[in-house]
Amino acid sequence: MTLEDALAQLETHVEPGRAEGMADYHKVPRRYLGVANPAINELAKEWRQTLTVDERVTLARDLWNTDIFEARLAAAKLLTQARIRPDDAVWELIKSWLPDLDSWAIADHAMMAGQKRLTAEPSRIEEVATWTESDSHWIRRAAMVITLPFAHQNNPKPHEDEIRTRVLGWAEAYVQDPDWFIQKSVAWWLRELSKHDAERVRAFLKANASHMKRFARREASKYLDENFG
Repeated sequence: MTLEDALAQLETHVEPGRAEGMADYHKVPRRYLGVANPAINELAKEWRQTLTVDERVTLARDLWNTDIFEARLAAAKLLTQARIRPDDAVWELIKSWLPDLDSWAIADHAMMAGQKRLTAEPSRIEEVATWTESDSHWIRRAAMVITLPFAHQNNPKPHEDEIRTRVLGWAEAYVQDPDWFIQKSVAWWLRELSKHDAERVRAFLKANASHMKRFARREASKYLDENFG
């Protein structure tokens, strides 16, 4: 599977007029083909089934480097799989994308691929921790998105609970940042955690809600029986 083959397959799913709407919505200057997400999902699934790990890494790198919106999404989806062995090259490629993050949709897809690699090897949290000191709000936000699986567990193991506590520490520092995307990432993490550990989220909000923007407080407390908005 060459890059040209992959792009040609994507282009067979172009919907007339869709690209213009996508460009207007995402407001980041790059090429948009006008391909819907379900079509990208199906193509990525087919490619995952037919390519080796090394071939997938190569194709994902090439797709990402085009800077085409749908190609970057496809690159991330190509690597979004729980079981990949060995996965060091996949992890390194995902990390290499961090400086390019400039759109929530692309960033979220990239970090969904990263979530699989972090849960497969939790010691990678040490690398993720360095992202919280980045000058880029996209990279700081990525630290919250990639760790979301640790907010979803009902009965975390001790090392998983340690990561949960650590991320809440990052969130406590993040609430001092007025940036919308940073506030959103904290609210998202807390909202998800509240479904599994409501008491911890209540405690966090009681201590930190005064520093959060109103929309973030409301989203974080969406599933709680106490209003912090």
